[in-house]
Amino acid sequence: MVLKRALIDVTPLRSSAPFRRLWIGQALSGFGGQMTLVAVMFQVWQMTKSTTWTGAVGLAQAIPLVALGLFAGSLVDRVDRRKFYLLTIGGQAVCALLLAFQGFVGQVPAAGVLGLVALQSCFGAGSGPASRTFIPHLLPKHQLAAGLALRRIAFQGAMLLGPALSGLVVGGLGVGACYLIDALTFIAALYGAFGLPKMDPGDEPARPGLRGVRDGLAFLARTPVIRGALLTDLATTALSMPISLFPLINAERFGDNPRTLGLFLTAIAVGGVAASLFSGTFTRFPRPGLAMLGGSATWGAALTLFGFSPNPWAGLAFLVIAGAADTVSVVSRSTVVQMHTPHELLGRVSAAEQIVGQAGPDIGNMRGGLVADATSGAAALVSGGLLCLGAVVVVGATTADLRSSSAPPHPHTAAASP
Repeated sequence: MVLKRALIDVTPLRSSAPFRRLWIGQALSGFGGQMTLVAVMFQVWQMTKSTTWTGAVGLAQAIPLVALGLFAGSLVDRVDRRKFYLLTIGGQAVCALLLAFQGFVGQVPAAGVLGLVALQSCFGAGSGPASRTFIPHLLPKHQLAAGLALRRIAFQGAMLLGPALSGLVVGGLGVGACYLIDALTFIAALYGAFGLPKMDPGDEPARPGLRGVRDGLAFLARTPVIRGALLTDLATTALSMPISLFPLINAERFGDNPRTLGLFLTAIAVGGVAASLFSGTFTRFPRPGLAMLGGSATWGAALTLFGFSPNPWAGLAFLVIAGAADTVSVVSRSTVVQMHTPHELLGRVSAAEQIVGQAGPDIGNMRGGLVADATSGAAALVSGGLLCLGAVVVVGATTADLRSSSAPPHPHTAAASP
């Protein structure tokens, strides 16, 4: 019985057919998206042989999300969210087909490929916030955390399997085949979206333009529990993201062996999948805010130990712990945000959450690279981990609402209480 409660709670998949269809569609589409990411990096590298151009792939994805996210979130809060989601993922599917066409034809310059990536990200700036508003519609409040954990494990599974399959497909059939597979996975995403009920924004739709954006920002500013959750995530990623340091650490600890470079990201993903499989240990925890703070602090501590570790394999073990902590933090943060956001503001708050999730890691990877260039890889890791711990302590100490935030009790638990 104890083990059953510790394992991931799949009740949302059994109890809600619309959620189940949406989850399957998004899982397959996410898998295709990971394949496209690898294919774009490979194609741009083959065209340019320039790390500047391959680095621009991340910018092509990030800039539209950051620039358009809040406006897209405000629009989500003005229209039927189901129709808006269908429109935006349809746009992403068309972009995937265009990428496939140029991949087979092979006459588009690198700037054109990045332009298609950026256009697809523009549609993603809208589909992301829209999809984040669905779970509160489809599941009762006591199943929110379980639904978010299922969404997280789908994302991690795509990260584990998508790049590996992409390498095989690119090597055998070329980049065009990868893009085509991605386009075909959008059929599953569209199927899941067509099965959703109509989702109006509520009795108070967002005001148009900048006024709607300002209303959303004002809500964030005056709501300590959500502000604290987003600040914790931003501080954690912006201060301690380690991915840009992996090539340097690989050179220092594994002799620059290319076969071991992928182990660093794999270790984080393995930890994340393990935490998701046993997510019942924290999705059933009655204080998601405390779980988020604990996960963020553990992330910082694990990265600090990774920086100190002289043994390369012990260092990978600390990355596994960091990956597990990251999953606890992300799922708990999303639970807090969705529990405390009014229905009519979900699009704008979800957009802010998406922007933080995109911008924070980019800033953190830049910080890590700059510090490592000035000092060393170990110093960048240790300083980032300690700064993360300090930021989590400050946010936790100054945001009582976040520490005391309570999840709704499961009906079986409530019934068993005296």
